[in-house]
Amino acid sequence: MSIEKTTESWIQLIQGEPASKANSRRLVQIGGKPRVIKSKKALDYCKNFERQAKTPSSPIAGDVKLNVTIWYKTRRPDLDPSLIMDLLQKVGVIQNDRQIKEIHALHDLDKENPRALIEIVRLEGS
Repeated sequence: MSIEKTTESWIQLIQGEPASKANSRRLVQIGGKPRVIKSKKALDYCKNFERQAKTPSSPIAGDVKLNVTIWYKTRRPDLDPSLIMDLLQKVGVIQNDRQIKEIHALHDLDKENPRALIEIVRLEGS
């Protein structure tokens, strides 16, 4: 008896440089109360990501692996795919970023063309 294992995946190149989630917050006053919100760079990247992402007909279910290469403009930014992980959930590639059980992330450089190559692969058996 053979068991067929199917693998769902999604891969896309997203133009633009993601902001580090840890360093992408700013303090503002809203209604006289201090609030912490995303930086302009992070908000711009979110809009950019949402415009470019071609989402599957339904989110990938089960545990997944994230493979991501991010080409930054300089060596300065920390390698941080957490904003990308949030956006994969927001646009419906995955149901919840807690599904990501394995991460392979690379920091690369391209001053002229910052971008991220993102691949989500459903883990077998999940």
